[in-house]
Amino acid sequence: MSDLEARFKTASDESVKLSKAPDNATKLKMYALFKQGSEGDVQGVRPGFTDLIARAKYDAWAGRKGISKEEAMQQYIDLVESLKQELGYAG
Repeated sequence: MSDLEARFKTASDESVKLSKAPDNATKLKMYALFKQGSEGDVQGVRPGFTDLIARAKYDAWAGRKGISKEEAMQQYIDLVESLKQELGYAG
């Protein structure tokens, strides 16, 4: 496991220990960066309009299309670090 992958995993573990929950837009950004960092570009069919949550997640992830896994991992790490400062960390 590379150093970046280790820091990505640590950030993922820490993200669930924030003192306060981030707003929904930030949660979607976190989801999209995590998926892009762990799986790469979005795949599959966009969910229908009746499944609003799945569609929002898909669209957020699709918005990161083309970003390398490494860049997405670093952006995710940076976001979690900023949230720890802003919202507090109960780790």
